Amino acid sequence: MSISSTSSPPPGWYPDPSGQRQWRVWTGTGWSELTRPYGEAVATPRLVESLPLISALNLLVRFGIVAVFSGLGLVVSVLAHWPGTRHPTPLWFAESASDLGVGLLVVGSVLFAFALRELVGRWTPLAFVPVVNIFAVEALVTERLSARSASRRVFADVVLLTLFIVEAHNAPWLAAGVVVVTLGQLQWTAALLDELCPPGEPVRATP
Repeated sequence: MSISSTSSPPPGWYPDPSGQRQWRVWTGTGWSELTRPYGEAVATPRLVESLPLISALNLLVRFGIVAVFSGLGLVVSVLAHWPGTRHPTPLWFAESASDLGVGLLVVGSVLFAFALRELVGRWTPLAFVPVVNIFAVEALVTERLSARSASRRVFADVVLLTLFIVEAHNAPWLAAGVVVVTLGQLQWTAALLDELCPPGEPVRATP
């Protein structure tokens, strides 16, 4: 089945136009990155209404979370071994790695900003503050899943990241804290995605 500009059905799940044996979401104006195998029942009116939030969280799980924490880890590690420090790296490597780390941080922060916008329902000043938008998203995701304050979880992650940033030059093993935070955010965000897009509900749009 092909959806063209002359025939635009309502948003929903349709056979993937690429020919793969899976469903793909049609947003009403274009194909999204959301897919599910044919064996899973998909899409309800509730899911279709949540498509912008689902898309934003999906991008976080696929790219944003890993990008922002990988970028942070790379930048902090490079600065801890910048030429002139106790255990320096070559200048060319330090400059290239720091540029890559900053790029990953920017991409991740932008994706977190869009996720925060969809979670809140509007743009807020917090969305444009790097790092702050990360923990704002974490708090909202946690509250949606557990219906309780997320302050304890956010505080724990802030402590782990702060220890890594401050002590990376003395204790490189603290990078494990960044891995823990990354895995936690991936797990919770993916859990909210599953809640918004449950596989057991009936298909809204059929071929």
